[in-house]
Amino acid sequence: MAEPAASTDRDLDSIRDARTLARRAKIAQTRLAELTQDQIDRIVDAAAAAAADQAEPFARMAVEETGYGNVADKVRKNLFAAETIHRFIRPMRTVGVIARHDTERVVEIAEPFGVVAAVVPSTNPTSTAIYKILICLKARCAVVLSPHPSAVRSIRRVTDVMTEAAVGVGAPEDAVNCMTTVTLEGTQELMRCREVALVLATGGLGLVRAAYSAGKPAYGVGPGNAPAYVERTADVPKAVADIITGKTFDNGVLCSSENSVVTDDAVAGEVRREFERQGGYFLSADEASRLAAQLVTPERLPNPRLVGKTALEIAASVGIDVPAETRVLIAPLDGVGREHPLSIEKLCPVLSFYVVSDWRAACQRCMEILRYGGMGHTMSIHSRDEQVILEFGLRKPAFRIVVNTPTTLGSIGMTTGLAPSMTLGCGGYGGNITSDNITPQHLLNIKRLAYEVRSVSRTTELAPTAPAVPSLPEAPEKPASGGLDRGLLARRIETFLATRGIASAPPAEHDGRPHGQPNDTASIQPLQTPSVTPPPQAPAPVEHPVEFVCEDDVRQAVRANQRIVVNDRTIITPAARDLGVQHRVFIEAELPR
Repeated sequence: MAEPAASTDRDLDSIRDARTLARRAKIAQTRLAELTQDQIDRIVDAAAAAAADQAEPFARMAVEETGYGNVADKVRKNLFAAETIHRFIRPMRTVGVIARHDTERVVEIAEPFGVVAAVVPSTNPTSTAIYKILICLKARCAVVLSPHPSAVRSIRRVTDVMTEAAVGVGAPEDAVNCMTTVTLEGTQELMRCREVALVLATGGLGLVRAAYSAGKPAYGVGPGNAPAYVERTADVPKAVADIITGKTFDNGVLCSSENSVVTDDAVAGEVRREFERQGGYFLSADEASRLAAQLVTPERLPNPRLVGKTALEIAASVGIDVPAETRVLIAPLDGVGREHPLSIEKLCPVLSFYVVSDWRAACQRCMEILRYGGMGHTMSIHSRDEQVILEFGLRKPAFRIVVNTPTTLGSIGMTTGLAPSMTLGCGGYGGNITSDNITPQHLLNIKRLAYEVRSVSRTTELAPTAPAVPSLPEAPEKPASGGLDRGLLARRIETFLATRGIASAPPAEHDGRPHGQPNDTASIQPLQTPSVTPPPQAPAPVEHPVEFVCEDDVRQAVRANQRIVVNDRTIITPAARDLGVQHRVFIEAELPR
């Protein structure tokens, strides 16, 4: 009876740990949110450099602790997180004004989401921890990491190294935190803590569902089960090399690694021979059945005992004799689903193998595979037929369809132009809130200053833009200088009055100062209504007003010395309105009575 009591005590310790760290992170959050962009960038730079310097020790610790993967590839993943992802996020503006849209007159201001609960898996523990710490710090979000129980030591080590570096250049204490006593109950409590604003969960399907049920905004990532299609026009040797590279990278533990090969019948023989030449071993029906019995649990999940092991280790464990150069085990299948256990996501160097008649049949087979545990995640296509590639892009329920590259490396942005990331959203297909590769921008809320660009009218829903609209300031902290050019403002007013058929009063006497120069008491003196200057001679306008005017229409009219007839129903873009008023090209026509 002692074991249940011990388990209960451990759960209570984990819950207390979660609550304590969440409170500390919340205090640190208030200070982190006040830092400048330069301060944040220095903190992120220091944390990334410290992680890169320890990439190999981190990798060795992760393999020793979890038994998953291999050191060389974990070093590559650690450097990918500490260097490649860091280079990608380094130029991002995440503090203060991050964008100005002059035409729309909208200013965007970044606000950190708040404290992040970051769940880290055992399959990619150190690289995911590095990545999540970096993107949280970049977004000015304090973070509490919840490690997988089998990877606490290595994830804790990453946290300590990166925290020391970050605090050393100005990060608040407790901006980065890591639970030490971890149970499912403690992790769930962390996600529910009122101090936590956002959940960033990477792990199994049950954990992701728990993240979405915690009552907080959450980014969760589910299983992959990525198919790789080899179409008849593919460069077969390269396609096979890419698939094996992806499947054997860190012994297949990334959720975006290839799990099935689907190939056209026209090249199936060549594909099979190429796999055998490059280290693939095709299992007999009996061998595949024996492997399935040990690799796949009754719940249709991969057996943790074989996850992240090499093909040789798996074969020996199952009692299958394979050549010493074997890199991947391949099981020919004729279906997908519970009756075909090896059609699941396998998280080790084991592939299922399907032969189809053409790309349409391949399209259907790939959808079946994705529906069996990989909806919205990733797939690859190896082809030189751009039309077929496009068809797969249009039809497949996967949000990362990588072309002529390994799914593992292409999906995370290592070999493609996708945003480099260790957390890949599966969108609505996979029950996720986003289909993006997660970056610091997903940890920001955006405030928007929106200036009026259309006046309200009782007769039309969207009245034309007011003619005098000053451009947005370069930065809110800079005071306005020099005032408005009174001459330009007067000309705009007189043109506006002229288009409405309103005569203006005689101009005020000029005081001799250049336009825009302030006097001793004010930057802008009150303006008298200017007189209307007759417009220059121009060819007669067209008889009927136009329905729509864009900026290019105005430029063409200016070049041709023509006018544009408009009325209250004419839709004029803001840029066209400003340019047209400046050059006096608009003539207002009355609506028919």
